[in-house]
Amino acid sequence: MMMKSGSEPSKMYYGWIVVLIVFVTLLVSAGIRSIPSLFMLPFQEEFGWSRSDISTVVATNILLYGLIGPFAAAWMEKLGIRRTMSISLLLLAASLSLTPFMTSLWQFELVWGIVAGIGTGTLANVLGVTVANRWFVKRKGLVVGMLTASAATGQLLFLPLLAKITEELGWRYSAYAAVAVLLVLLPVVVIWMRNHPYDVGAAPYGEEQLVKPSPFRGNLFLEPLVSLRLASRSLTFWLLAGTFFFCGFTTNGLIGTHLIPACGDFDISMVTGAGLLALMGVFDLVGTTLSGWLSDRFDNRWLLFWYYGLRGLSLIYLPQALGLGPTHLLVFAVFYGLDWIATVPPTVKLTTDAFGKERAGMIFGWVVVAHQIGASTAAYSAGVLRDWLGSYTLPVMLAGLTRLIAALMSVRIASRRSAKNRCGRLMRQQGHA
Repeated sequence: MMMKSGSEPSKMYYGWIVVLIVFVTLLVSAGIRSIPSLFMLPFQEEFGWSRSDISTVVATNILLYGLIGPFAAAWMEKLGIRRTMSISLLLLAASLSLTPFMTSLWQFELVWGIVAGIGTGTLANVLGVTVANRWFVKRKGLVVGMLTASAATGQLLFLPLLAKITEELGWRYSAYAAVAVLLVLLPVVVIWMRNHPYDVGAAPYGEEQLVKPSPFRGNLFLEPLVSLRLASRSLTFWLLAGTFFFCGFTTNGLIGTHLIPACGDFDISMVTGAGLLALMGVFDLVGTTLSGWLSDRFDNRWLLFWYYGLRGLSLIYLPQALGLGPTHLLVFAVFYGLDWIATVPPTVKLTTDAFGKERAGMIFGWVVVAHQIGASTAAYSAGVLRDWLGSYTLPVMLAGLTRLIAALMSVRIASRRSAKNRCGRLMRQQGHA
């Protein structure tokens, strides 16, 4: 049976509506995930918790955010994307609703470290990769870039508004505002989200053949582990995971968690610090979307080399920028924002080339686990070093050096042809296992 893919100019392809819904969902989810960085200073004042105490909770959230990814990919295959998204939004709404009633650190750990970590981890990069692989053959890199940008940009764009609410009304009202946004978004997902092009009688964008999706036959909890075992036999996987570890170390782990408190050390207000992150978010939307376009056209290994190298140099410059004033911070925010998470589209492309689109979601989920382990390590260690040394200079400089190491690792990743050959051998080995 033949069916047009939506490339007809006379009719809009439904996949673009799906992309829009996922874009907004990732934007909101990431914005919510950024809230603890705003609450760090108010929690110190109200509850007497140290930065290392709060950083421990943030580190747990970041770690679960990554660890849940491979399993979320399996849940989307079994339960459907719409149902998985709806459950995750409800989890986040419950977590935020309970936050204003916290009185002790263990409650913060439970509500934000665990519940919000699971909820945001499901609504993360694996969701964007799954949607792009299901709905698009052509322009897949562009779609991955757009959805990746929304996940990072949301974390940054929501901060100024939430910071303003926190300063003028208190941190509890920021939590209430986030709950309200989730309650508006949930029915949009339930009513208009679709799991697969087949649900609307269409083929993936760029193809003409209408194909019914194959049912998920694996175990929801074992299949991701099988994918990890398969991937772990490949040096390409370890290089991708290693570079992504350093990526997470420097983005949501260090800058996303600690830039606002670092600005506070230089008497820069919370709103100004949040504004810098928001500016990074605007430029990230441009940079990561452009990165998706470039990933369809150039060698993704060398794209990663330049992205990691330039981000490392930007971080090495940050301690000086904090002391030199607003103009230097503005320069840092623009350059760092363009490169904030531009690494994701090339990494997704290299993962798909190496392991095939059928397993790309789960295996990329494990690559994201490495990203979040790096982020969790940075979130915790930077808080501890700040308490010990009274400054963020050492953790920031070390993070910059890790980026330069990641740049060198990137060029060691196998070429596309070698990756395909390796993938074929691994699949044959699995078939005989």
